[in-house]
Amino acid sequence: MRTLLISDLHANLYALEAVLADAEGKYDQIICCGDLVGYNPHPAPVLEWTRQHCSYVVRGNHDKVVSGIDDLDWFNDIAKEAARWTIAVLSDDQRTYLRDLPRGPQTIGPLQIWHGSLRDEDEYVLSKGTAAPSFPLMETPIGFFGHTHLQGGYFSKYGRVGVIGQVRKGQTESVFELEPDLVYMVNPGSVGQPRDQDPRAAYAIHDSDQKTVTLRRVSYPAHRTAEDIRRTGLPDVLAIRLIMGV
Repeated sequence: MRTLLISDLHANLYALEAVLADAEGKYDQIICCGDLVGYNPHPAPVLEWTRQHCSYVVRGNHDKVVSGIDDLDWFNDIAKEAARWTIAVLSDDQRTYLRDLPRGPQTIGPLQIWHGSLRDEDEYVLSKGTAAPSFPLMETPIGFFGHTHLQGGYFSKYGRVGVIGQVRKGQTESVFELEPDLVYMVNPGSVGQPRDQDPRAAYAIHDSDQKTVTLRRVSYPAHRTAEDIRRTGLPDVLAIRLIMGV
């Protein structure tokens, strides 16, 4: 089974379209690690695409706030403004869809998915130290998560934790084989708002038969998303972040 793993779409339709074009023919199912909405100007089409095409989705923190599960007070001022705008443009049915998304972790055959960490769906896993406590909680040899907008991840053996790096600039993919005595937590990166100083949209493909994970990056017309951000009146800093990949 070849699974396309995406996360942190954040209402960026043009980035999503680029990922789908790049991954065409390379997967059998699509799984999303959360945050369909927030920050960017295309929440409704991204949400509807996810509803129609993703086999499994877990909720992210922006999904929870926009749907009313969590309070806006969790967010900084920029995220609050984007969330309020998103709430206003989504229909009741679309907000209900977000509200009904399951929390992670979810076990799907040979893998698990969650948004933040296995300890807390809102925890940021940003280092070996924050990754380590989740490894004993894993129920499968590999899991995928999001939330940080940083492509890469971690692996563990006998309690020791190593790092999986992002695709290098100037390259489009990085493939690694899954070793039978290691456990992996992989972040496919953000489709809609990368923060690893690479503005290209990020995703991953897990091949359970070949026992590989492919991390990929693909360029998209970020300037178009930036123009739509400005046209809709969302904070200009959100447009700048997309161009810079931060």
